[in-house]
Amino acid sequence: MTDQSIDRPTAGIIFICAGVAAISVNDVLIKYLSGGYPLHQMIFIRSVIALIFSFAFVRMEGGLRILRTDRPLLHLLRGALVVFANMTFYAAVAVLPLGQATALFFAAPLFITLLSIPLLGERVGLPRIAAVLVGFAGVLVMQRPWEGNLEQARWVLMLPVIAAALYALLQVLTRRLGVTSPASALAVYSQVTFLLFSTGFFLVAGDGRFAEGVENDSLRFLLRPWIWPPADDWPLFIATGVCSGVIGYCLSAAYRLAAAATIAPFEYIGLPLAFFWGFAIFGEIPLPSTAIGCALIIASGLFVFLREQRRGRPQPGRRRLWGRR
Repeated sequence: MTDQSIDRPTAGIIFICAGVAAISVNDVLIKYLSGGYPLHQMIFIRSVIALIFSFAFVRMEGGLRILRTDRPLLHLLRGALVVFANMTFYAAVAVLPLGQATALFFAAPLFITLLSIPLLGERVGLPRIAAVLVGFAGVLVMQRPWEGNLEQARWVLMLPVIAAALYALLQVLTRRLGVTSPASALAVYSQVTFLLFSTGFFLVAGDGRFAEGVENDSLRFLLRPWIWPPADDWPLFIATGVCSGVIGYCLSAAYRLAAAATIAPFEYIGLPLAFFWGFAIFGEIPLPSTAIGCALIIASGLFVFLREQRRGRPQPGRRRLWGRR
């Protein structure tokens, strides 16, 4: 929650816009590099660089002592959910238009609303249920079930939705179990989990043995062998790590400086940015079904959030919609 003694909405908006911009650049870099490197190698290099930033923030927030926790299993669960949300989202980004994948991930607030019923015991009235149904109608429109043959396999279109569901579960469980660690400590736990996962993936599949004969681009992105990046690609890898560090700091700063009701709607600038980068760099032109579905998802997500704020109850997990990064 925002510190009630701090109310700097302009600074908060600047930070959230900078953080979302860094997210969009990070997604572009991952998509650009996805044709030649496995995802787990990219995550490993990015996390090493981001961990340096995270420890710098730890020092600013109290030093190494803040890394102590009495709930290591909870942090391990959170880290695992973030890892798998990342994996499914970026496996989709490798083959789907960037704007479409990003829009589908914005179903996360809808999943959070649904999961809060069984896991948090919250009462969800008909207006919010209706908004959730509208949002999932948007997801369905983007899946184009009326088309028999799609350019992408149907399960690839589901990957960002699965990522959104995993992220929503992460946020609801975090609220249910309670996490009081500072943001920088949470960032360190997440980056360490990324490092452990990517190292384990390298030991099992880093030689590319499971990629042989695989034709699907998403699976190849997950299973291809590690290679040493040429000099031209190292600036791009370093940029992904810098973006990851900037994202963590900017989003945390934004929600410390201003109320969530002021800040959260600005996260949706990530969608036009995704469409812009997709067109400018990859030549992606959104289909009409993508535009319609995107509008339905945005409208329903904003309705759910604004209704929660009007009722005086913060939406679970809304503070970190972009926590998948």
